Amino acid sequence: MINPPLIEFEHVSIIRGNVTAVRDVSLKIGVGEHLAILGPNGCGKSTLVKAISKECNPVVEEGSWVRVFGRDDWNVFELRKMLGIVSSDLMERCTRMVSGREIVLSGFFSTIGIWGYQEVTPEMIRSADRALAMMEIPHLADRYTDEMSSGEARRVLLARALVHDPRALILDEPSTALDLSAQYELRGILRKLARSGIGIVMVTHHLSDLIPEIERVILMSQGSVVADGPSPEVLTASRLSALFGRPLELLERDGYYNLW
Repeated sequence: MINPPLIEFEHVSIIRGNVTAVRDVSLKIGVGEHLAILGPNGCGKSTLVKAISKECNPVVEEGSWVRVFGRDDWNVFELRKMLGIVSSDLMERCTRMVSGREIVLSGFFSTIGIWGYQEVTPEMIRSADRALAMMEIPHLADRYTDEMSSGEARRVLLARALVHDPRALILDEPSTALDLSAQYELRGILRKLARSGIGIVMVTHHLSDLIPEIERVILMSQGSVVADGPSPEVLTASRLSALFGRPLELLERDGYYNLW
């Protein structure tokens, strides 16, 4: 039996307000793939993430669908156990007095922090501590998130996403608000996760976010996919200059890319 794709979009269009954020997108992402969706702000990247997590629904048209693991009828809470999602929206909500361990535990309940009606089991605590150790931050377990740096909080959110042992991580603008040192540390953690076998789907407008393990790149512009293929073929100066609307030079070194 052939395993279904992790994610499948078929002729998907998504309208947000009065704007068509995604236009007739068709693509497949396999289980275990490491890829990036790259494009300028407002190109529709984050809307695709919200469609995967069922926060946005596509326009209903014949022959159009969004399927995750071969299904389009997921209970959203069941789906969140199979996909670990880290977004800027979550970062903005982690500003109150909640400890690192509580943030990670809240991944079991799709909340931010633990509430009185939620039952936390000893096995959940063990899973949370394993996730914190994997992110190399067990020392943040009892620290409040409003006392953490942006880089520390991002690692806590990664641990929250990993607490279910998901089959893939969806990372939306992973380096937002991180300084150079925190970006470097984050790339090291993501390389470690990629080598562990978990799939990584990275959504970003920063080319420097890409790690050498990213094998496929999808370029988006004005809601449409304009290129899709192996990283060395897609990441060229001419393509990226057209994508970002200005002349750019491209440098590649040891699997890392940069523009100026």
